[in-house]
Amino acid sequence: MFETNHSRFATFGVISNLPGEIIDSIWMIIDRNLQGVVPLNNLLRFDLQNNQGKLTVHFSENGAATEMSVDLPFPYDPSFPDTVMAYDGGESQTILLPEEGHQK
Repeated sequence: MFETNHSRFATFGVISNLPGEIIDSIWMIIDRNLQGVVPLNNLLRFDLQNNQGKLTVHFSENGAATEMSVDLPFPYDPSFPDTVMAYDGGESQTILLPEEGHQK
């Protein structure tokens, strides 16, 4: 799951609500902090949290005991979505809003 050689996308909802640097940072967290470290399912959850005005990305996965938070060097904006998901469909990977996943 979530191998770097697959095509990666973000939905319109994510692109409309998050700067590209933050989207890229989520992919980097997957590649550098999660891949090969913890077993990954095909659906990952990332909560975007306000940490004294800076953005913290909190990773969790359904049914897994492992959780992790990464502080990013970006200011937190209350207009950011509370949560984004990363989905690996086998051929491609997508970052999407939780409500966009229900449309599949």
